[in-house]
Amino acid sequence: MSQAKENKGMSLLKKGKKSMLKAIFSRFGLIAVLLVLQVAVVFGIFEWFNAFLPHIYGGSVLLSIFMVLLVLNSKHDPTSKITWLIVIMLLPVFGSLLYLFVRSDIGHRALKKRVNQINDQTKNILPQSIQTAEHLKETAPGVAALAHYIRRNGGGNVFENTRVTYFPVGEAKFQELLRQLEKAEKFIFLEYFIVEEGVMWGRVLEILVRKAAEGVDVRLMYDGTCEFARLPHDYPKMLEGLGIKCKMFAPISPFVSTHYNYRDHRKILVIDGHTAFNGGINLADEYINCIQKFGHWKDTAVMVEGEAARGFALMFLQMWSIDERELDFDRFINVPARTDICSEGFVIPYGDCPLDSEKVGEQVYIDILNRAQRYVHIMTPYLILDGEMESALQYAAERGVEVSLILPGIPDKKIPYGLAYTHYASLMESGIKIYEYTPGFVHAKSFVCDDREAVVGTINLDYRSLYHHFECATYMYGTDSVADIERDFVETRGKCRFITRQALRNEKFSRKAVGFVMKAVAPLL
Repeated sequence: MSQAKENKGMSLLKKGKKSMLKAIFSRFGLIAVLLVLQVAVVFGIFEWFNAFLPHIYGGSVLLSIFMVLLVLNSKHDPTSKITWLIVIMLLPVFGSLLYLFVRSDIGHRALKKRVNQINDQTKNILPQSIQTAEHLKETAPGVAALAHYIRRNGGGNVFENTRVTYFPVGEAKFQELLRQLEKAEKFIFLEYFIVEEGVMWGRVLEILVRKAAEGVDVRLMYDGTCEFARLPHDYPKMLEGLGIKCKMFAPISPFVSTHYNYRDHRKILVIDGHTAFNGGINLADEYINCIQKFGHWKDTAVMVEGEAARGFALMFLQMWSIDERELDFDRFINVPARTDICSEGFVIPYGDCPLDSEKVGEQVYIDILNRAQRYVHIMTPYLILDGEMESALQYAAERGVEVSLILPGIPDKKIPYGLAYTHYASLMESGIKIYEYTPGFVHAKSFVCDDREAVVGTINLDYRSLYHHFECATYMYGTDSVADIERDFVETRGKCRFITRQALRNEKFSRKAVGFVMKAVAPLL
């Protein structure tokens, strides 16, 4: 990274722009004050109801009974039901009104309608190759069934003639990303959860600005939570002044809303419709270890070249078009195929939308576990499991499959770190092996199974990813990259500490206490 440090690229923010004092008196500071005031008013109303309701309706018991029945008959998963029941029983009025507010989903009704509309209008714009589908069915019937499920639920197509390159660290992806950006001729699409000024974004931005000046269509979308501490509200306007089209997904607003619960956690970069990047790596310096926040940052990504790149272009355009009046897809999707790529295997780029009832990301993971015969190796930064996911992991191990997980040795957040610990004992009882990465923080999200199939993407093993975020991933079957992913897992495992029964008993009390206390509300985090 010495070369990267010598050239820090472009910066649009003046030194000190993100200081605490300026943040307090900025638009974000005003929004924060307004949100706090709204929360205070809401709590005041709850307290008023808490004192007033018993005199009118004979107490909160009737309300609790009604709400319990409502929760039990809802479509929530069993773990979420238990959590809501606990909240309602402990705080009948507050818990009941909070549940009704969340269930109403007022903040995302319009978004859900628009997303469904776009998906309906574009579902056939990239038709599934019948020949590829039949080839997969002949090669691996179980995987073909999974591919059918993914496509049926808006996930994506299965492609052949796609080369996949695996990057075991952010630094490797960064260098290749710069090389590929230099080759762009028609368009560059970027969709990231986090963008922050520094070496990584500065070098990328430098190329984007130059390409935009050359006539390349450059578009960037990033999640609105970046406004909390990373980028100012007017950053999109700064980029537009340089010829880059830019949007924030669900920007922060001064109104309490359920829309804060749904974030765009995806990481997609598409170049000219024939090359795409996907994985856990955002556009910030910690992801390439230019700075160290939690020791060494272990992350992974893939580059897909060929037919499957169009699947990521489609995913990007579907999100980009949410606030567009007219859909403009054809010229970006129907691009000439690269004739220089003839690789083995199948690739499925797929997304997961939190606005429907299907947990595509979780179902793909469970499907891999259920079909596994020898091993499933997993890297994830968080381990906050619902009942279905935990049962699938345990069942695979109890069938004799070697199931191993690598998690962070140095956490970025104390609560998820404590909650992960609460799953260790039950998983280990089923024979699952757990490792913690002692050099630092694992941010990779990957599954690899039986030397034949793998997933690399943005989907963590926690409620936020599996239920509440827009996510995406790359599924691979029979590609050369599967061996690289397994090799990286084995090498990373060599840098980890193996969690034994004794290690569980000797774990710090603070971690045990955090997990014990927060377990009841884990699905709400």
